[in-house]
Amino acid sequence: MTDPYADDAERAQRLSRGFGRFMHRWRERIRRRPWLNIVYRVLITLLGIGVVVIGLILVPLPGPGWLIVFLGLTLLGTEYSWARRVLGWLRRVLARFWERWNAWRAQRRARREARQSGGATGAAGAAGAADPSTS
Repeated sequence: MTDPYADDAERAQRLSRGFGRFMHRWRERIRRRPWLNIVYRVLITLLGIGVVVIGLILVPLPGPGWLIVFLGLTLLGTEYSWARRVLGWLRRVLARFWERWNAWRAQRRARREARQSGGATGAAGAAGAADPSTS
């Protein structure tokens, strides 16, 4: 049987290659003009910092706060290597946190299931021992 998502993945890869070529040509045109390059970097910096700050403000609130922070760092990462490094570090920290969270939830679920299965037989045994009519 064929993978239903294989066509989608191939199509997305084709689209991203075209978009990547377009962005590369566009960025090269900007770099040829020093004053335009400075304006572009200043705009990207201000926009990226603004998005990161908004994301950090939204982190304690319900909603996509961390997603917005990641988007801002991705935007800054298009121009600055330090932002790419921070983004990579954050991704690693998030991956470790997610693994620990899933392990903790699995342990919690296993303890709860063990308690429920063990508690049901224990409760029935205790009820039977307390009832003098069953002996």
